[in-house]
Amino acid sequence: MDEDVWVPPACTLPTAERPLRLAEFDDLFATALREQDRLSPTGLRWRFDPGAELVARDLTARESECCSFFAFTLRRTADDLVVDVAVPAAQVEVLDALAARAADRMAR
Repeated sequence: MDEDVWVPPACTLPTAERPLRLAEFDDLFATALREQDRLSPTGLRWRFDPGAELVARDLTARESECCSFFAFTLRRTADDLVVDVAVPAAQVEVLDALAARAADRMAR
């Protein structure tokens, strides 16, 4: 993935920590992501194995701190942890890159 698309100027995460954060997302997608739906140009919905809830909550909270344009909403259903991801229209390319990364690594 092109890191210039993934990491917009609004991101405050130190450059040295960015590969580690990407690896955390990659691991979560590979081990727990069951389904991804594009709700709109500015919104995604992920369905994770509920066993990944603590990791997903921690990771999305930390991501919101450095990239405040992300809005993550997490809720439990009977079978899944549902995570809705929203961004402003100016950050659609970042969401596109995140969606592509998730699709490439999704648990099968």
